Amino acid sequence: MEKQKLGFWQIWNMSFGFLGIQFGFALQGGFMSRIFQTLGAEKDAIPLLWIAAPLTGLVVQPIIGYLSDRTWSARWGRRKPYFLIGAILSSLALFLVPHSPVLWIAAGFLWILDASINVSMEPFRALVADKLPDSQRSYGFVIQTLIIGIGTWVASNLPWMVSKLGVSDAAPSGVVPMSVKVAFAIGAVVFLISILYTIFTTSEYPPEDMEEFKREKAKKNQFISDIINNIGNMPSTMKKLGVIQFFSWFAFFTMWSMANPALTEHVFNTPAPVEANYNMEIAEDLLAFNTTNEAFQKSSNLVGSYMGTYGLSSMAFALILVLYTSRKRINRKIVHMCSLIIGGVGFLLMYFIPSPEYLTLCFILIGFAWGSILSMPYAMLSSAVDPKRMGVFMGIFNMFIVIPQIIAAIGGINIISNLLGEGAINAMIIAGTSLIIAGLCNFLITEKSAISYQTIEE
Repeated sequence: MEKQKLGFWQIWNMSFGFLGIQFGFALQGGFMSRIFQTLGAEKDAIPLLWIAAPLTGLVVQPIIGYLSDRTWSARWGRRKPYFLIGAILSSLALFLVPHSPVLWIAAGFLWILDASINVSMEPFRALVADKLPDSQRSYGFVIQTLIIGIGTWVASNLPWMVSKLGVSDAAPSGVVPMSVKVAFAIGAVVFLISILYTIFTTSEYPPEDMEEFKREKAKKNQFISDIINNIGNMPSTMKKLGVIQFFSWFAFFTMWSMANPALTEHVFNTPAPVEANYNMEIAEDLLAFNTTNEAFQKSSNLVGSYMGTYGLSSMAFALILVLYTSRKRINRKIVHMCSLIIGGVGFLLMYFIPSPEYLTLCFILIGFAWGSILSMPYAMLSSAVDPKRMGVFMGIFNMFIVIPQIIAAIGGINIISNLLGEGAINAMIIAGTSLIIAGLCNFLITEKSAISYQTIEE
């Protein structure tokens, strides 16, 4: 079946749900470590508390991809039912997570939140490949990245914005500030509304051969064997991209889990207070704890705000590519390589900057890498896999995202960064080094169909 070329607003509508998905990811990535620290987590324990996220993705995304490939409803389509289920669950989790009374409940909500976001996310990736002809796929993924950049910047700044409106950053020991609770509630609403917008404005193509689709669906469910078979038959391009993804996502998981302790400590000089060092029954100690804690919470707002900069720069990166790829062809391999190396430099600079204002530059550079990570690998991959198995392959491709995060969470970050010293900022050096390695691994990509694509006529 020959697919119709879509206009900008049609692609925008089908991608708009990613605004909500990115609200969820940005709030999770920017502020979960802060919530963990507020509830008493030691900074060395933070990566392990994050392990729920990649473990969930490892299990959920291939399953959702497989199921969505085998789903069709004349009313709801193929991917849209999963958008809706994921959106409802994600919105509930976003609202509840900052109200966690103790650390293990917050870790449990992170598990639920990440699983729910994953239910929505991979079908969105598959939808772009489903709806667009090959000549427009890079264009589609870049528009998706543009929307993600908007979501990242706004969501990362929400606690700071809410605080500026007068909502308090102060809170008793072990209680998440109201500014964070309000920000997460806003994120929950945006998540649900944006997904609903895509559901009601976007139609899906039915299976190309409905009779064959029905026969396949009627066969005995061989999920495990099918997944294993697909893993064993991954295209060569997918394996090579997997190496790049491994080092890319090790770097970004390190940022999400450790940027708050690293930057509040090294750049802002306001580390999280350790309650055991204060006698809360003594008025002076209680005042000192509250003062230190409020300073930590305010600097955490600023860390989140600065992190939002990478959303803005990834948005600018995507906008440039949208304008360029709508008319010209690009070398995806070179674009991805250069972007990852530039991002790696941004992480390394964090160790050397003299004041917080320079974090803007650091995260601008990181944003180029993020913008490329969200578009170029998927554009290269979509040219190399069977369209009938697009969902399951997108889910399997996620293994190359979650396995490095699991390795990082169970000790990879702590072991490697401790070789450089005890400071939390060393984790950012590891992130930068990993991203530069990812960039250089692009030399592995040699397939012409992955490196470039057909010119898109206006």
